[in-house]
Amino acid sequence: MNATEYKRRRRALLKSIGPEGLAILPAAREAIRNRDVHYPFRQNSDFSYVSGFPEPDAFAVFVPRRKEGEFILFCRPRDAEREQWDGARLGLEGATERFGADQAHPLDALDEILPTLIDGRTRLYYPIGTDAGLDQRVMGWVNRVRAKIRTGAVAPDTFIAIESLLHEQRLRKSRTEAALMRRAARISAQAHRRLMRHCVPGVKELDLEAEFQHACAIAGARFNAYPMIVGGGANACVLHYIANDAVLRDGDLVLIDAGCELDGYASDITRTFPVNGRFSPPQRELYELVLKAQQAAIDKARPGSRWNEPHDAAVRVLTEGLVRLGILSGEVDPLIQEEAYKPYYMHRTGHWLGMDVHDVGAYKHAGAWRVFEPGMVLTVEPGLYMPDTEAVPEPYRKIGIRIEDDVLITEEGNEILSAAAPTQPDEIEALMAGSRQAR
Repeated sequence: MNATEYKRRRRALLKSIGPEGLAILPAAREAIRNRDVHYPFRQNSDFSYVSGFPEPDAFAVFVPRRKEGEFILFCRPRDAEREQWDGARLGLEGATERFGADQAHPLDALDEILPTLIDGRTRLYYPIGTDAGLDQRVMGWVNRVRAKIRTGAVAPDTFIAIESLLHEQRLRKSRTEAALMRRAARISAQAHRRLMRHCVPGVKELDLEAEFQHACAIAGARFNAYPMIVGGGANACVLHYIANDAVLRDGDLVLIDAGCELDGYASDITRTFPVNGRFSPPQRELYELVLKAQQAAIDKARPGSRWNEPHDAAVRVLTEGLVRLGILSGEVDPLIQEEAYKPYYMHRTGHWLGMDVHDVGAYKHAGAWRVFEPGMVLTVEPGLYMPDTEAVPEPYRKIGIRIEDDVLITEEGNEILSAAAPTQPDEIEALMAGSRQAR
């Protein structure tokens, strides 16, 4: 992401805050995995969105129309001893020279300087209620200003969750963001193709997990956007299955839900394909039903449509198909109203996608489902999960199928960012057959 993009974001945020306001955003903190071992550090998405600053424990403060500077960073100073152990730090110089802060101060100056910045501002924006320690600290700064009211100090009397501003801003992706998400989706789509070529009966779910991670890493995306799901056979019916430790069997399907993160932006793709390279007739029937539902949902993901329309379209197609297959019985409209499909399709058809895999942004606005606008990115992911019960004809039991793509809303309609990973069953079979012939 270039410096111009971050400046544009900060200008928009400062405008939303207004001259009477001040905003505080904390960076993520390092987290202990066990004893002296940390999890790999990942910056807080909101903090990263407006600053790009990659280090932990920092604070970004935004003070509109402050003559001395509107964007102030508090961060760790350079420390030769710690840098010998942990790697280089950006320090105060890096905060201003590389990340555009108007001023930078060491973290140990935060308690001294923050009250002076808050004084005179009537509205305070910060992530209210997300961290009890932060809430206490912010109120400590505010109370220091309140203690000086008789001397003319002005303390905030309105406290607003900063997410109300930032998350609306993040919901609409710029061209730069869309290009980055397109790259992330292509990397993940190529990795899914690699798994289709690699898969044969007898490999482990873990083998496919490792292949995916390797394919993304060598393409420049080191980390997954979320824990990967590789579910063979009945494991595909567990929505958040992450054990990934079973052997893939001849005659089963395997469901793979996996996406890389590239420069802080997520991709999220699911493909389901036959372990042996050929769909059985019952598998193909269910697969083509899910694919038809996905296509109906994608058709509704366009400017002017509302958030609920892709889900409603998918539910109708799935319910009609379940009646046709003898799994449900009755009239389609009453079955939909009764949610009779839910034992087989229990989740929504998508979510926002961006810096977080389940990205920010309200799904309803002013009491109504949100209208799609260009720049919004969502997943479209209908599925069917057939339990091992007498209500399901035996050939369909223990089959789990989900097909998920990343969809960018455009001026003309939509763009499927993840289209490089095949969804048509004939194309999947041809890809898998070609890899077997090459062996």
